[in-house]
Amino acid sequence: MDDLASFLRTRRSRIDPATVGIPVDSRRRVEGLRREEVAHLSGVSVDYYVRLEQGRATQPSEQVLDALAQVLGLDETEREHLHRLARQRRRRATAPGGRVRPEVLRVLDLVADAPALIMDHRLDVLAGNRLARLLHGRPLPGLNTARHLFLEESERGLYADWERCTLDVVGHLRLAAGQYPDDPRLASLIGELAMGSERFRRLWARADVRARTHGRKAYRHPLVGLLELHQENFALPDAPGMELLVLSAQPGSPTEDGLRLLASLGADGTESAGGANGTSTGRAEGGDRTGRRSGAAAGAHGTDAGARGAAAGEQGRA
Repeated sequence: MDDLASFLRTRRSRIDPATVGIPVDSRRRVEGLRREEVAHLSGVSVDYYVRLEQGRATQPSEQVLDALAQVLGLDETEREHLHRLARQRRRRATAPGGRVRPEVLRVLDLVADAPALIMDHRLDVLAGNRLARLLHGRPLPGLNTARHLFLEESERGLYADWERCTLDVVGHLRLAAGQYPDDPRLASLIGELAMGSERFRRLWARADVRARTHGRKAYRHPLVGLLELHQENFALPDAPGMELLVLSAQPGSPTEDGLRLLASLGADGTESAGGANGTSTGRAEGGDRTGRRSGAAAGAHGTDAGARGAAAGEQGRA
């Protein structure tokens, strides 16, 4: 699924020779640095570096890896990924299980004013609170966000910044593939995405890696409109690869109003039907703040049938 050789090849191909003091002319045909140039700049023999890229050299030293990381301009995430790939040949990590402790589920349900969910290294959603179910318009166990993003084209409108989300997802899966190379379910997922999405194939070939930490996440909900949320990731102790994700709104923002409206739409006991079918039949009542969102909810109501069909299809696959 991933190896040191392919990672080195893709990283050197993106380096502009001029930035490391190598003159270029019109006769140069190589994209990025040549193998011998990387070897010279890193202080290793050309033969050794060639064997690294061909997968024939084993157990490169920490010093060699650090030198390569500096020459190739790797950021911290890429540097850790490089060291992890090198360690694979000595020690293969076992893929973690998917059981969530009951105590963690109780904590999840205590998060009442923000969507929150638990996700593993494969981007399988293992559990979610009430607002997360309403946000996605479907039951969450069984949802894989990578599959949802790339293969469920009718759901593409849920992600306001779809292209950036695809970069993040592929970068994360690259990291996961490097950490758990013997995980058959992860390998199967990557194969499925590569078969079904041309964009996934192009991004995967770039071998970019990205760590999930925090940042902006924007959704276009069919009933409440644009929700600009901040995602914060919390690694769970004693659960490798598993994280708690919380999507919060800035206080006093239209997104905070939108989340309140979303919560009220399922507050009359229709949540179970709405969650399963991707709809919410509740009617928002109350003050001026939620009133400002009513126009967006009404405008989106006409598109709800499409979202209902897509969510039902996804539920059938799950």
